[in-house]
Parts: sequence; structure tokens; C-alpha cells
Amino acid sequence: MPDSHARLVPQMQRTFIVAVALLVFCAAPVQAQLRGHGGPVRAVAVAPDGTRAISGSFDTSAIRWSLTRNAAEQVLRFHEGAVNAVVVLKDGRLVTSGEDARIAIWAPGEPKPARVLEGHTAPVVALALSPDGATLASASWDRTVRLWPLGGGEARVLEGHQDNVNGVAFAPDGMSIVSGGYDATIRIWPLHGSGAPIIRTLPTPLNSVAVAPDGEIVTAGADGVVYLLSPTAERRGEVESGQTPIISVALSPDGSRIAAAGIRGSVAIIERRQRLHERTLVGPGLPVWSVAFFPDNRTLLTGGTDRMVRRWDAITGEHVGQVNVGSPDDPLAAYADDPGAQVFRACIACHTLSPDEGNRAGPTLAGIFGRRIATLPGYNFSAALTKLDIVWTPETVAKLFEVGPMAYTPGTKMPEQRITNAEDRQALVRFLEKATKK
Repeated sequence: MPDSHARLVPQMQRTFIVAVALLVFCAAPVQAQLRGHGGPVRAVAVAPDGTRAISGSFDTSAIRWSLTRNAAEQVLRFHEGAVNAVVVLKDGRLVTSGEDARIAIWAPGEPKPARVLEGHTAPVVALALSPDGATLASASWDRTVRLWPLGGGEARVLEGHQDNVNGVAFAPDGMSIVSGGYDATIRIWPLHGSGAPIIRTLPTPLNSVAVAPDGEIVTAGADGVVYLLSPTAERRGEVESGQTPIISVALSPDGSRIAAAGIRGSVAIIERRQRLHERTLVGPGLPVWSVAFFPDNRTLLTGGTDRMVRRWDAITGEHVGQVNVGSPDDPLAAYADDPGAQVFRACIACHTLSPDEGNRAGPTLAGIFGRRIATLPGYNFSAALTKLDIVWTPETVAKLFEVGPMAYTPGTKMPEQRITNAEDRQALVRFLEKATKK
């Protein structure tokens, strides 16, 4: 939505922490639905043995889960903003990275990080572990990829992207690393020697990257298309997912299936070798921010705006456990039949509609129309936005989503997203006109 994203305000942080504590320590195990976060679930990862998982949230916490008991084992609090990415190391340690540009490594059961990796200067939004488990890769909005030796030593910095780097993944042989970002490029960086990266430009800003066991690269972004590239970045194929945009992609461990999670709240399951869109998983968490496969190659975890981690059978398309739709605390319950409200569901993780709710990661949209960009009192806007000459009107909001935030509001921290359908843009504008009146 309009304007930049900043850290959650302290009052909301305290509210989220209290909510997490109450839910974690008071709730009984619930089959397949993992409840505990006080905000949208931004990241999920499953341990190699499939018995544990970790999730990260906009509520600034991470939670370690037992997947056998469907219960929280530990709440991890360290980051000063959203937890954007999580990884489970081969030795059982956990890694979290956040909006605060820091990476934390946690020993099992310890209340504080055993090690903190610092060097990035902007949010760290993706993590990857090398095949031998010796190196951690991080992707950041500071336009770099960093390689951290887990045994100690200085990080190697990979520079070249011209915009935020959103995805990173190692090649299966560990000889190279793949990154993708808002500059619409896939870059394959050799990890030995001094060779230049292979660069391939795609038609859209990229949000996520994965690499199959045979080396094929899978990536997706703002246009809702899953792109498949050879290990040397030659385009091999593409699959329409029905999502605009795709936020996260994951591959089953055997590489047979792709899960593409999107801003409209569903997950496309794609048979990779046949380039076949098999089915779509539809649930209440709009958008779905994160997705990860179990070692069995068919069970899937997703994290979304409804603050839950959910379990799915990717083969049958069935949700495992009960699905709670239309809960009383749904902020859009009063607009159930409004098509513009359904478009706006992608935005409620970061924006409120009324002044009583205040700011979240992004500013409240209460009274947005007629307001000059970056002038809402009490919100810390990026310096680049304060220099723009934009007044928010139905026309300018529609234009924002027609051309995308990067083009219309350069310098924003808002995730890149476009609404390519003109009817959807107009429905969103009409909804905001009535829902944001003070």
C-alpha cells in the first residue's frame, strides 16, 4: 500500500509479545494448526527430519514448534522488527533474520542467540544453507548477498544487484549460489575463483528463488508466473500460477513439486518436470507469506496473515485439520461481499483502515485521500518519499498499483506488487474511499 514500511511501533510490539506468551503457554495442542504468533507469519522452515519447524512473524518473534505434538516449544525474541527468514541448521541450531538487518543463530533451548551476524545495512529477507552445512547465505534489501562461514570468519559480500535482493539458494553441488531481486535479474555467482556471475533478466521483479536437486532454477515474482531456468540461467519454461504476485516459492526435497504462495491467499502446486499446474490450495490466510515442504515431499507448511502455521497435503490438495474462516477478529468481516476488500486482504498485514488501530509495519490508511505522501504524523517515513510530490487520490493510488511501487514511489520499502487487472484496481480504490473515511 502507499508509503514506506518501518519497524512496528513499541506499543504494538508489547501487545504482540503479551499475546504470544499467553497463546503459547495456555493453548493445548491443536491438530495441524499451529497457533501462537500475534502477527502474520512471514517465514517457515522444517527441520531435515520433519519433527520440528520454526516460524518467523511480523510480531518480531520466532517460534520453535514440535510437529509431532503440534505445540510450541520455545518463543525466540531478539529482533527489533519483523522476522523475515528462518532456517534450521543440520546440527539442530536455528537461524533467524529480520527487518533490523541482523541474523541470529540460536542453540536449542537457549533464550538468547549464541551468535549474531552483523554487516547488512537493510532488512535481511532470505536465508539459505549450503549443501555441506558449512556456509549460510543471506539476501538483503541493501542489494547484497553475504556468505557467512558458520565455523567463524569474515563474510564474503556479493555485490551487483541494482535493487533489493529477495531470494537466495545454493546450487546442489555447492559450487555456486543463485540470487534474485527487484531488479528482475537472476544471478549465478561462482563460489570458487574470481569469475563474474551469470546474469539473466526476466520480465518481472523477483520475490523468491529455489534450486532443484538437478540444478534447475525456480523463481517467481510480481507477475504471478513461475519461471524455470537451466543451471546456467537459460529460460526453459514458465507456468502461470494464478497468483499476482507470488511472494514465496518452495521445492519438495526430491524436486518433483513447486509450491508457489501468493498475495491472493492461495498456493499453486506445480509438477515441475511436466510444467503442470496440478492444483491450488485455498485457505483463509491472505496473503500466504511463506511455504515449506516436509521431507516426505508431499506435506506442506504455510504461514499467512491469519497468524497461523497450517499443514496441507500437496498431493490431494486437502488441508490437514480444521480451517477457521470468518473469525470474529477479521478486520474485513464487515466487507465480506466487497470485491475491493478481497484485493485489500493482501495489505492488512501492514496497514490499518481506522485511526483507532494506528500504524503497523506501514502507516494507517485512515484519511489517506487528500493527504500528501509521507506526511502522516507519528510515522517514520524513508527520506526518499518525503521528497516526492504526490497527493493520494483515487487516481494516484490506482497508478501506484498499475506501474508498481518501485517505479511510482522510488525509495519505498513497500514490497513490490502490481495489480494488472484494471477492474481489481478500481475495486480497491472504491473500497478504500469508503473504508478509510475518518
